[in-house]
Amino acid sequence: MQLKSKKQNRMTRVRASIKTSGRPRLTIYRSNMHIWAQIIDDAAHKTIVSLNTKAIKLEKGDTKTMRSTKLGEQIAKLALAKNVTKIVFDRGAYKYHGRVKAVAEAARLAGLEF
Repeated sequence: MQLKSKKQNRMTRVRASIKTSGRPRLTIYRSNMHIWAQIIDDAAHKTIVSLNTKAIKLEKGDTKTMRSTKLGEQIAKLALAKNVTKIVFDRGAYKYHGRVKAVAEAARLAGLEF
C-alpha cells in the first residue's frame, strides 16, 4: 500500500475547500526559476487564462519576487478582459509566502476579488 506524500495531502486539503465555491480558481505552479498561473473554470472544465514568467517581458535586474508580481498584474488584466472578476486562490501545496504571495497580492491590487 502506497501512502500519499505530504505534498499531495496539503494539495488535497486546500482544494477540498476551494471546489465548493463555484468560482473560477487561480492556480499556481512554482519551479526554481519560473512561476506559472492559470485561471480555471472547474464547472466547464476549461482554462480561461494561462500565463507564466517566461512569456512576460522582464528586465535584467528583476528578482524572482518582482517577476511574480508582474505575473500577478498581467494575469489579472487578462482575466478582467475575459469578464472574470471574482475568483478563488488555489495555492496548491505551497505556503502563502514569498513568490506565491506576491502573485496573489498583485492580482488583488490589479482588480481581482478573492
